[in-house]
Amino acid sequence: MSITAGEGLAVSGRFTVSEHHQGAPGLAHGGLLTAALDEILGSLNWLLDGPAVTGRLECDFRRPVPVGAVLHIDAEVVGVKGRKVFTRAVGRLDGPEGPVAVSAAALFIQVPLEHFVAHGAAEHVQQAIDDRAAGGPAWRPEAQRPPMELNP
Repeated sequence: MSITAGEGLAVSGRFTVSEHHQGAPGLAHGGLLTAALDEILGSLNWLLDGPAVTGRLECDFRRPVPVGAVLHIDAEVVGVKGRKVFTRAVGRLDGPEGPVAVSAAALFIQVPLEHFVAHGAAEHVQQAIDDRAAGGPAWRPEAQRPPMELNP
């Protein structure tokens, strides 16, 4: 998935569905689409100043998403109250103006960095700190990105 910051507290992304993402024959798995929505909604927290975790995620599936399709997802922060960050997203087929295939609403809870230190691996926490200082992993030059294997 590629994600790009937009105006204000918004991002857009493109997710290409491969045969590795299918549930029913020829169609994207709903759980995988949910993970894609959680990923793009979670990326909104990069636009705010502090880490957050998913507190609630609700998805609506409106039409099948076939293998080979590119899902165009727009997401935005719709409100912040205390540590709560309210977000929503919509995923469309056949371009940013295409028919709605999926939509989601999520609540993220901002947490201190110590939350990840207490519950995660120290080396992963340090990598996230380094990524944040560098502007995020997606903005690194290709030669500086760590090797990543998708769908082995």
